[in-house]
Amino acid sequence: MADQSNTLIRTSAAVVQPPQPLPSLGLLPALPWRDPHNVPALELQAHIMRLEQACLEHPQSADLRTCLGMAYAMNYDVYKSMGALEDATAINPTHFWAQLKYGELHYRLRALPKAEAQTVKALELAENSFQFSVARRQLQEIRKLSHDGARNVSWDKPLTKPALALSAMVLATFVLMLWK
Repeated sequence: MADQSNTLIRTSAAVVQPPQPLPSLGLLPALPWRDPHNVPALELQAHIMRLEQACLEHPQSADLRTCLGMAYAMNYDVYKSMGALEDATAINPTHFWAQLKYGELHYRLRALPKAEAQTVKALELAENSFQFSVARRQLQEIRKLSHDGARNVSWDKPLTKPALALSAMVLATFVLMLWK
């Protein structure tokens, strides 16, 4: 019976792992779910509020900002997610997960050149084989999507000439309609 209880304790200890401590912050908040597609909205909102409070208490934590950016993304709040991930990469430019998730957000928004640049940065920051393989897989997906014909529109060209041409055509149409 004593062997059976020791086995049970070892088994349960292997299943339940405490959150990993941060160097100066203590503990990261535990994720309350495993499947991000089936998260109730109220639970997600409560988790976002806890992360926002933790970010206020520890404003220099890139880990917390990254978690907050991911939670905002799960809540389909793109602008807040982008802001939190930008803050995380500004706080610690060498933070692998912040760079990777920032690149992933751009990938999901189909801003592929920016996504590729951020993912390449994350790939350079990878510290172990797991991080390297995750970043490499994301980079492969981005490049495959770019190669397969996803439009890479960059809005860096002035639109004054096309706008003037369109205005002239509309004006000409109105003049012709009034004349007849």
